[in-house]
Amino acid sequence: MAASASPPRRRHSHRDDVSPRRRKRRASPSPSPPRSPSPGVDADRRRRSRASPPDSDRRGRRRDAKPSEEKENGHTKPGRDKDGDNRPPRRDRVSDGEDGVERRRMRDRVSDDEKEEGRRRRRARDADDEPDDRRGKRDRERERDSRRHRRRSPSSESGSSPDDRRHRRRRRYEGSRRRDDRRRREDDGDERRRSPVKREPTPPLPPPPPLLPEMIPGRTGGIYIPPFRMAQMMRDVEDKSSPEYQRLTWDALKKSINGLVNKVNATNIKNIVPELFAENLVRGRGLFCQSCIKSQMASPGFTDVLAALVAVVNTKFPEIGRLLLVRVVLQLKRAYKRNDKPQLLAATKFIAHLVNQVVAHELVALELLTVLLENPTDDSVEVAVGFVKECGAMLQDLSPQGLHAIFERFRGILHEGEIDKRVQFLIEGLFAIRKAKFQGFPAIRPELDLVEQEDQFTHEISLEDDLDPETNLNVFWANPNFVEDEKAYENLKRSILGAESSEDEEGSDAASDDDEDEEESDEEDEEQMEIRDRTETNLVNLRRTIYLTIMSSVDFEEAGHKLMKIKLEPGQEMELCIMLLECCSQERTYLRYYGLLGQRFCMINKVYQENFETCFVQQYSMIHRLETNKLRNVAKFFAHLLGTDALPWHVLAYIRLTEEDTTSSSRIFIKILFQELSEHLGIRLLNERLNDPNMQGSFESIFPKDHPKNTRFSINFFTSIGLGGITESLREYLKNMPRLIMQQQKPKSSESESSGSESGSESSSAGSSSESESESSSDESDRRRSKKRRKRT
Repeated sequence: MAASASPPRRRHSHRDDVSPRRRKRRASPSPSPPRSPSPGVDADRRRRSRASPPDSDRRGRRRDAKPSEEKENGHTKPGRDKDGDNRPPRRDRVSDGEDGVERRRMRDRVSDDEKEEGRRRRRARDADDEPDDRRGKRDRERERDSRRHRRRSPSSESGSSPDDRRHRRRRRYEGSRRRDDRRRREDDGDERRRSPVKREPTPPLPPPPPLLPEMIPGRTGGIYIPPFRMAQMMRDVEDKSSPEYQRLTWDALKKSINGLVNKVNATNIKNIVPELFAENLVRGRGLFCQSCIKSQMASPGFTDVLAALVAVVNTKFPEIGRLLLVRVVLQLKRAYKRNDKPQLLAATKFIAHLVNQVVAHELVALELLTVLLENPTDDSVEVAVGFVKECGAMLQDLSPQGLHAIFERFRGILHEGEIDKRVQFLIEGLFAIRKAKFQGFPAIRPELDLVEQEDQFTHEISLEDDLDPETNLNVFWANPNFVEDEKAYENLKRSILGAESSEDEEGSDAASDDDEDEEESDEEDEEQMEIRDRTETNLVNLRRTIYLTIMSSVDFEEAGHKLMKIKLEPGQEMELCIMLLECCSQERTYLRYYGLLGQRFCMINKVYQENFETCFVQQYSMIHRLETNKLRNVAKFFAHLLGTDALPWHVLAYIRLTEEDTTSSSRIFIKILFQELSEHLGIRLLNERLNDPNMQGSFESIFPKDHPKNTRFSINFFTSIGLGGITESLREYLKNMPRLIMQQQKPKSSESESSGSESGSESSSAGSSSESESESSSDESDRRRSKKRRKRT
């Protein structure tokens, strides 16, 4: 019965395998008793054991399965309790072999769980000491391990073979071992970092070996060597002809030439030239040319200074001047082909100043201008205009015809009108500069005119020639005859510098004597040295003091007394006169206070009289700049000085009263001046002063007698201002002027050939008598007219 009866049906829980294949196997009848260990049943039990819950759940189910077995023996339905609830199926016992495998698997799992729990405790204990980034890394690793553990749980291996399970178990074991090793190393490192044990300091590195020239890489040395270190290295080298020593001297020469060229200016060029000749320019001629061109490109404003330096060097080493000119011309051609305008402007400016210094021939400048103006564009014409501005003054002296041809080409370009308006204005400005004879654009500044034109070597090259820049002179080359060349240049340097180099070789005694003499001369120079104030601060303070003294005084006597107490340096008396005149001109109306003060100073010292005379001349020459009020005050001030004889009357010789030589302002000044004199002296005394025979030479410019037109203008001027009485003598002269002119034009009587002829004598006597009669009659008529005028007045 039991064998034929089918096993009871069971409900599937959430832990059972619900695949169709397992459901089919479960539904098929078992051919053997339930407790017999047949292979089919064993396989089914193994499959169910893989999906079984953990041991704790299985033990609980076994405890729950015991009452169900009792109920089943007590004739209760298997699989249901009294309440009719479903129970989980009872698990059949397995054989000893399978149970051992299961126990080993569970033991391994428990050991893995215990290891994981131990690691978690250690991580929790060290969590406070770890930084935040390491803690986050550990959390991410734990989360990744948990996901990996869930992914590799036994439930996912239910459908795999024993070989697959063994392989996965091995991989899991190797991965866990690697993780343990890595964490152990990290924990050991953390403990070592947290341990208070101090490590022994590492021994210092040995000093680097001394730097040798052959160890210096690169084009410019590649590393900075201090000057004292460089000097020490040069002293340590025993073989002075070795390439290493030559390289050291080459680097020192390059730095020295660059430094001297970079710091040269118009003030210190006379001091730089001897220092430059002290260097070996024959060896470093390529370095010198390269440094000059680079400095000129960096600062075109110092082009004239560099050209003057090159001119001085060219007098002693003409090949250096030619090499520099060749390189500048090649730079110009290269910039012209590349349309590089800034470089072209710099090159043309350098060539222009070399032409001014007569280092380059004027034909180079004319050829360059011809090339620039052959196919005119805006840029080429602008460059040509700038070039002519720089060297036009020199070309005007050396080749005026060539410069005229260049300006005719400029005129043709201007008439064509194909260039921009801005460039046309540049050409018009250039014509204006030429008309002004290049004022503001001198060829050579006075402080840069260092070389006599006879001592200069002029180089003539063409833009079409094949020129060699000799760029190999810019780099270092070992010289087998280095020592001999250095000695030869030392001799050449002595011949160039002359006594300066020989003085350096004198003994210590002579040097000490020279030092003592120099100290004595320096002391004498310091005693004789005076400090000059270029800011005129003292002059401004003096003027302020004079102004405040004049304006704060009650009367002229107090002002004069205070002003005489001011200590004036020799030559500062003029400042007092100027300030007195300025204060007078600033008043709204003329104050007699200023005239009396000026009179007092003229009476005290003749120096002030001469200064006021100079002020009169200056004020009359600039009278057109003054306003009417200032003009009136100045005229009344000088009239007071003339009326009181504080100022000599010969100052009136600076006034020329003609229509061409006077302006409206000057005529107003003369009018106010003579009206004030007539009010102060009276018309009679003024007329006597003007008719003084000793002063007639000073008054000829006021009462001109050179031409009837000027005479009439003077008479009409004084008549219009109410002073016609001072022109009586001038009117008489104007009346007699026709007869005097006829007498001057009458040719002199020639000597008579027959001295004894009576007819000639009679005629001459008759002529003389007739002339005397005519003169007497004319005098009588003039007297009658003057009497009638007096009666009318």
